[in-house]
Amino acid sequence: MSRTEAPPLPEPLRVPVADSHTHLDMQDGTVEEGLARAAAVNVTTVVQVGCDVKGSRWAAETAAAHANVHAAVALHPNEAPRIVHGDPDGWSRQGAREGGGTAALHDALAEIDALAALPHVRGVGETGLDYFRTGPEGMAAQEESFRAHIEIAKRHGKALVIHDREAHADVLRILADAGAPERTVFHCYSGDADMARICADAGYFMSFAGNMTFKNAQPLRDALAVAPLELVLVETDAPFLTPAPYRGRPNAPYLIPVTLRAMAAVKGLDEDTLAEAIADNTARAFDY
Repeated sequence: MSRTEAPPLPEPLRVPVADSHTHLDMQDGTVEEGLARAAAVNVTTVVQVGCDVKGSRWAAETAAAHANVHAAVALHPNEAPRIVHGDPDGWSRQGAREGGGTAALHDALAEIDALAALPHVRGVGETGLDYFRTGPEGMAAQEESFRAHIEIAKRHGKALVIHDREAHADVLRILADAGAPERTVFHCYSGDADMARICADAGYFMSFAGNMTFKNAQPLRDALAVAPLELVLVETDAPFLTPAPYRGRPNAPYLIPVTLRAMAAVKGLDEDTLAEAIADNTARAFDY
């Protein structure tokens, strides 16, 4: 079996659900093909997430063209330091870049702010903090960007979509300090059960991805077990985080049923009950 071969279509869900976080622009095939494969297994709605200005523009355009696609727009936490300090390795998809300083960051944030005003843009994200790939020199740019996105989300009444990698305490601190928007989503929830209780008390949505199926992911399953049903979402983060048994192969929205069934087992629920709750939660989170 080739690592690049797409996994087979799973058994369709009986209740339609949404993929709360995907990157169609990084997946093989056309948007139409991806949406058709998802619809074939009853994944009828997707939230397309931007990670930089160009990707956020694309997300907004794609959502405008497809009724079952909603957009979220942002500068990814790793994008902010690249704008400020430069990206000599060209690690992001934009190639090598010179740093533009804080003026360039403010220009990029102004563009995100304008996109966030569009009606088919339902979220501001993914934003937050990522201490895995960004060292201490980039933390100030990340925090400034994160705080700006919180304000943008509140100003436009949109959901805030959080990327939190190895930065739990600081993400929670900044949300409490700045005042979280009414609807806040922890995308690809990565905390433990204790953090899930904190998020639950604050009313934050927790979106679980395919990595909750991995053998070493017991802390994620423990978090899902204590997360209130009305705050749980499901996502692919495709093309990343493909659920077991397809780990390492390309992910796409049509694989949501694999993750949802694993989540139902953890929650001790039948899949229809979980799917109905998730469909309702995602519509509430993104106000569609």
